[in-house]
This record gives sequence, C-alpha cells and structure tokens, in this order.
Amino acid sequence: MDVKNAVAIVTGGASGLGLATARRLAAKGAKVLIADLATSHGADVAKELGGGFAVADVADEVSMQAAVEQAEAMGPVRVLVHCAGRGGPLRLIEKDGSAGSLAHFQEVIRVNLTGTFNAVRLAAVAMAKTDPIEGERGVCILTASIAGIEGQIGQIPYATSKAGVIGMTVVAARDLASKNIRVCTIAPGIFDTPMLQRLPDAIKASLAQGVPNPHRLGIPDEYGKLAMSIIENGYLNGETIRLDGALRMAPR
Repeated sequence: MDVKNAVAIVTGGASGLGLATARRLAAKGAKVLIADLATSHGADVAKELGGGFAVADVADEVSMQAAVEQAEAMGPVRVLVHCAGRGGPLRLIEKDGSAGSLAHFQEVIRVNLTGTFNAVRLAAVAMAKTDPIEGERGVCILTASIAGIEGQIGQIPYATSKAGVIGMTVVAARDLASKNIRVCTIAPGIFDTPMLQRLPDAIKASLAQGVPNPHRLGIPDEYGKLAMSIIENGYLNGETIRLDGALRMAPR
C-alpha cells in the first residue's frame, strides 16, 4: 500500500517505537494522527510531522473513538500502527508471601490486550468506509513482544497480554479479509525505548550481550522499517514477525 496522502493512526506515537514509525510514515507522505496520553509529547510530535494529536486511552471507547473521528477528518484512514502499551513486574507469589496483585494484572490486560482490540475495531470501521486501492482498504499493525512467546519470571501480566495479541492476529486478519484490511503483528525483543532507558547502564549492557546477533539493543527505527515493509507488502497478512536478533528469553 502506498501511504501518500493516506491517514495513519499511531497509538503511543509520541515516543519509542511509535515515534520512529510515525516519522517514517510522514516521510512517505502519510498524514499522521498521534494518539497518546495527555502527559506525552504528542502535541510536539504532531507539530514536527505536520499531523494531528489526540489525547486517548487506547482501552477507553470514548476517547479512542474521538481519536479515530479526528483522523477521519484529516482524510481516508488506511493505516493503524498500535504501539501503546505498558509493563510492570508481577509474580504469582510475591517475596513477602502474598498473592500477586489482581488489580495490577487486570490493568496490564486492560491496556495491552483490551486496548489492542479497541483500537483495531474502531480503526477498522474507519478503514472499511474507504474505497479500495489496488484491492486494499487498510493495514493494521499490532505490537506484541517475544515475552508473549517465552515470558520470563515476573512478566506474567505482560506476557499474558502480549500472547493475547499474538493470538488475535490471524483471527483479526481473517475477520477483516472481506473488508480488504490486512492485520500483522510485530513481536519486538529488547529495544532501546524510554521504558528500558530507566534501567541502569550496566543492566542494559548485560541485556544487549544476551542478544545473539547483533550484540546490542534494538533501535526503534528498526521497528519502523519493518512496519513500513508490512504496509507496503500486500501479501503479508495474519503473521506475527519476531524482531529480536535471534534472542530467546531465559526463564529469568
């Protein structure tokens, strides 16, 4: 799909993977709508890219619907890149012997899994209204994680939510096939994003050395490159693609 003059919604687009992808989309001529939290730099990014910014919680129907409507006002919506998400450690039995927090588990599921469903369903409705171009109306790119395949100890809510996104991918692709909308998922490994930058340098260096090849953290623009490849390759559909330097996560 050629994104020139098309509208692309990028959730979590104010930083990290989303920001890198938003910049690539804008460079290809897309009109980019950043959907992110009020505390983000979304307004500054929108100004930089000449696009729009919508304050939205991806798991909230009202604010996400408003974001999609704002995108529709900019032109035909043809791309969703869904990068918004959250982490947070949790174990079934904590160090003090107490049970892991149900509220924390539910919140991670709400943002990462329910938020993905919410963003895809609302964006897909907007895409389905457009006229097909070379047999396509739109492309949805979701973000999982290799933790959704081999999660580590302490990652149970995050790993569960991302496994759900992986499971959603082929079902969503089949569901939206009649509307000529493709769905793929990227499962990143360890990327140098704001979430990871909170860690000490020594820990980041150790994580980087665990990646077989190359021995480094992923660069957000590498996610952006893959997202653009998926958008531009009309035969990629229903697939989850690992982007991890051949890393396979150990139990801890």
